[in-house]
Order: sequence, then structure tokens, then C-alpha cells
Amino acid sequence: MSNPKKVKIGLFGFGVVGQGVWKNIAQNRNALEARLGAELAITKIVVRDSARERTVQVPNEIISTDPATILEDPSIDIVCELIGGTSQALEWTKQALKQGKIVISANKALICEHGEELFKLAQENGGHYFYEASVAGGIPIIKTLREALVANRFSLIYGILNGTSNYILTRMEREGISFEATLGDARSLGYVEADEALDLDGIDAAHKVVILAYLAHGKWVALKDILCEGIRSISSDDIKIANELGYKIKLLGIIARDFEQNSLTVRLHPAFISKRETLANVDEVYNGVSVTGDVVGTTVLIGRGAGQDATSSSVISDIADAVSILQGRTSEARFAQDNPLEDSETLELSKPEALESRYYFRFKVKDEEGVLAQISHIMAGHHISFATVKQKELPDGSALIMATTHLTKEALVYSACEAIKNEATVIEAPVYLRIFDSEAYLT
Repeated sequence: MSNPKKVKIGLFGFGVVGQGVWKNIAQNRNALEARLGAELAITKIVVRDSARERTVQVPNEIISTDPATILEDPSIDIVCELIGGTSQALEWTKQALKQGKIVISANKALICEHGEELFKLAQENGGHYFYEASVAGGIPIIKTLREALVANRFSLIYGILNGTSNYILTRMEREGISFEATLGDARSLGYVEADEALDLDGIDAAHKVVILAYLAHGKWVALKDILCEGIRSISSDDIKIANELGYKIKLLGIIARDFEQNSLTVRLHPAFISKRETLANVDEVYNGVSVTGDVVGTTVLIGRGAGQDATSSSVISDIADAVSILQGRTSEARFAQDNPLEDSETLELSKPEALESRYYFRFKVKDEEGVLAQISHIMAGHHISFATVKQKELPDGSALIMATTHLTKEALVYSACEAIKNEATVIEAPVYLRIFDSEAYLT
């Protein structure tokens, strides 16, 4: 193993994260290089537009629009893919891995959709693929699962994995304002992705859940095969009722393993979560992840889930690990690409309709006598019983019926909602949220 004193780094992309990597390496260079025993040199940066104004200034001679300046330079030891997307990013990552280079990525969509192929390429060509920055920003959840908690089998991992949705839900709860009003503020603060569906429909967080499921259980799960719902349907009334019942509403990614049945549940959706749970009190743009292992018990990690400094911190952490490999000071086995676990091939993914949970429902109906009895009758016909019920009259002559249920099955909820929405007294399709109970997965 070589022992380079100068490690050369190439960056694909010099947007928010790329500039953060440059800035934070420069600001902490003396301490960082002293710890690593090597000089860090970003020698090439490939961008789409070399004339674009940037807040971080770098030498003009290292900026290029030609990917070959990185891909065809054998002196570059580490390639950081920070451009996002799944087209150019995929092609350039594959080329770098085929050359046996170490590739570092913050691209959750790329890893979710092509991770299996990229890990295999790294193994076959003697390279490495690191991706700490792809999940939960500055929270070191990937290293925690892969290294610190390697002795554990994980029965439950759940968390808040999207700062934008968490900010919106926090503002709605604290100030009693609508989803649309809060979304407007989130847009003005630059919290919302250009493609808003990534944040609001849960796609961004679902990508992260898929990655964590693979790390914990060695199984790649297709996004289309999991329950993925966003926060657009949540109203201030829902949040108020949740608060009255001792809950908060959070967008939760949930990975639950039944070792006896060898089955895995992977889902992403808003849920009622008890205020007694630590993650219920993770607010604003913060992320939090709870991990329960059979050896360590439950560990909770909380921190900034996005932003330049949080994400670049994770990229630099991966750069440090890459330098350790290049220096020969860390066993390569420790950083080997994650091989499938011995039981992952037989591990069954549970169907969303098989979920058992308690539920919260909101029905908008005509304010007429007997409507509640009518809905209760339909629910009972689907073996769903109410635990709590509250009605609210609205100025337009309609009413809201808001109810929670006892334990029931998702499949029954689907069929009950189909029946109810076709009733003449029902104005809008029912809205329902699941009531998350961590203890249900740990008994």
C-alpha cells in the first residue's frame, strides 16, 4: 500500500456542497492535515458553467467544464461527485470506479437507484464508494450503522429525514398557520428543492430510507415497492387534534425487521408520534434517527439534516476515511463495500397493505343528522372501531369528523375509505394518518 503525503482530490460540481467542502477544508486545513498526516489538494473542479458567479473563489486554472480533466488524470486519488441527478453523475461515477478510484457522493437518488451496481463496480476494480453525506446531512448515521454498531441486528430504525417537511410541520404546530402559508415561508428561505415534490411528497426522504434499509439489512428495496406519502394533505386541524391527544405529526421513515418471520417493513409517511418520544421533539430543519439494536439497545442521533456546512462536514469525513485507506493506516476490510447479509436473499419485503396500526381519520362531510352514524356503520363493516371522535362545524355548512381508531389493518383502511368517499354526504375523500408506536415493533 502506498503512503502518499499529498492526496489529490477532484470535485464534480461546485454548488452549495462543493463550495462548502472547499471552504471548510481551507478553514480547518492545519488541524485536518495534522490529524490525517497528509496534505489535501483539490486540484480539479468540473462545473457546468465556468463563468457562473460563486461565493467561494478558487484558482481559475483548476476550473473546467470537461469531465476528462478528472476522469483521465491518474494522479487524482479521490473523486467527489456533488452534481446530483442520475444521468451524468452515474456515468462519471462508473468511469471513476472502473479505474479503482475512491468515489465520495452526496447523491441519495443515485445511490438509491444504482447503489447495487456501483458497489459491485467498486469491489471488482479495487475502488471504494463512500456516501455518508447522502443521508441526514451532518448526522453520521451511515458510519454508525456500518462501524460503531456493527455487532447489532436492527429490529427498528426510524427517523425524521427531511428538514424542509419538518420545518413546515413545526411552523404549522407552533403558529397554527396553514400548510400553504408555511410553504411560502420555506420557499422564501430557500429550504424547498427546485423540484418541490422531492420534499413535499416524501421522495427525498424515501431515498434515504432505502439506503438505510440496505445498510442495516443488506437488501435493496425499489422505491415503487414501498409506502411513500408526503405532507401536502396535513391541515392545522390535524395538528391541533394530535396535540390534544398527546401527539405531534412528523414525516417518518420507518424500517422494521421481524427476525422470526424474516420479513422487512420499509415505509415513509407522516404519522402521529407520542410527545414522549425523543424524535417527536426534533423540530425546525433538524433531522433525527433512532436505531434499536439487539446488543446496544436504542441509540438516537440528532443534528442538522441539510445545508452547506452539515453536508460538507459529512463529505470531508468520507475524505478522511479515504485518506486513511490511501495511507494504509486503516484496514481495507473495515471499509469494504457492504456485502449482502447471509439472510438477505430470503428476506421478504412486507406489502404495505399488511401493516397493522392505529389510525387517525379526517372526514369532511355535510353537516347533517346521522352522518357520523353512517360513517361509523361503514367502518364497523370493515372491522374498524373508533377510539376517539371529535366534530367541528365549518362556516360553509359542512363539518369535520376527526377520529382515531383501535388497532386495525391497512388493507381494511383502504377498502373502508373507498366505500366512504362514495357516500353522498361526504364532500372530500377521507384523509388518514398512521399512529406510530415504537413499542409495537420491540415487543
